[in-house]
Amino acid sequence: MAERDPIIISGGGPVAMVLALALYRQEVPFIVLEQLDEPFVDQRAASHHPPTVEMLDKLGLAEHMIAEGLKSPVYRFHDRVTHDMIAEFDLGLLADEVEFPFVVQYEQYKLVRKVIELFGDDPAFDVRFSHNVTGFEQFDDHVIVFVELSDGTIEKFRGSYLVGCDGGRSTVRKAAGIDFEGFTYPEKFIKIGTYFDLMKYDDRIAIRNYFSHPEEWCNLFRVRGEPDKPDIWRFVVPMRVGETEEEAKAEEAMQERLKRFFPRDDDFEIAYANVYTVSQLVAETFNKGRVLLAGDSAHVNNPIGGMGLNGGIHDAVNLADKLAPVWKGDADPDLLELYTRQRHKASTDFTQAQTIANKKQLEERDPVQRQKRLDEMRATSEDPEKAKAYMRRAQLIDSVKAAAAIT
Repeated sequence: MAERDPIIISGGGPVAMVLALALYRQEVPFIVLEQLDEPFVDQRAASHHPPTVEMLDKLGLAEHMIAEGLKSPVYRFHDRVTHDMIAEFDLGLLADEVEFPFVVQYEQYKLVRKVIELFGDDPAFDVRFSHNVTGFEQFDDHVIVFVELSDGTIEKFRGSYLVGCDGGRSTVRKAAGIDFEGFTYPEKFIKIGTYFDLMKYDDRIAIRNYFSHPEEWCNLFRVRGEPDKPDIWRFVVPMRVGETEEEAKAEEAMQERLKRFFPRDDDFEIAYANVYTVSQLVAETFNKGRVLLAGDSAHVNNPIGGMGLNGGIHDAVNLADKLAPVWKGDADPDLLELYTRQRHKASTDFTQAQTIANKKQLEERDPVQRQKRLDEMRATSEDPEKAKAYMRRAQLIDSVKAAAAIT
């Protein structure tokens, strides 16, 4: 019977693991297939917004994240031109509206490791590394997934549904013939991690910060270091159009970038550096037959505001709540169409719109418009009701509510 076949999840990142855990909690069998031979340690997303923390709390993860990560109720906007702090937003204002009125800084690779640590010993939590999904065939009542193993052999897995959680270059999305619509920015971004404590350098620095500048804006976040290391400050800035990765990651170039923001005689101790292309893209649909998409496979956006990981986790939780009753025969498969309607709207009307607006806010070049934007941001932060409305949207609280309202 089709409903007895497990859900196949392609990819082993945070969205895949949250989806797997959500299905596990509802006693729906699954197989996670990850092409790498162990969990990938990357330095990308780390900020979990209040509604995301609430979702992860229901799965039994939030208490671990809060204990091991950093709680950040406050975030600040700074102006590099005037060296002023423009605005401060305190999620504590939403304490009567959300269960967790703060952001938790907890890198996505730590989330993956934590899920495996807590649940990986259970045979029912079926995660298989060194399994690379290369394609699939759909049938009326099942899907056959082709998987390449580390020795080059090909195996076939039969599943009831296949969920692509395999990133922005998703093999599953491409094989399903689903268009990825949007645009790519001409400039790449570089992320530089430093162990230097920037809070001691400037007491106006919070755990989460945004610096506006017409030529070189910045995201600056603090994350918890590994047990034997100090905390790391993540510094994200745009590269020059045409600048190569080799040029951007040269030691002298990275030191110059950091010192333009935080002048000092000594060099910064650099923990890591990553260069990446940034796009604003959304899949035309998140479901097609027995194939579904979640996370970066379904949508990608710039990192300003920390919305990509949050949106992906929201996808996973929403999808599990629909896949579970469909798999059990308690709901019609048409329920998966609702998944697309809800999460596509959340991606386009909120995540995409907000991240594009965030970038424009930080990089505005027209002096008149730039001053207007800064004045509006300051005025918003100083009015409690406007500040709360801004944070509801920026922290994806409105996004979750708007998606849930779609029937």
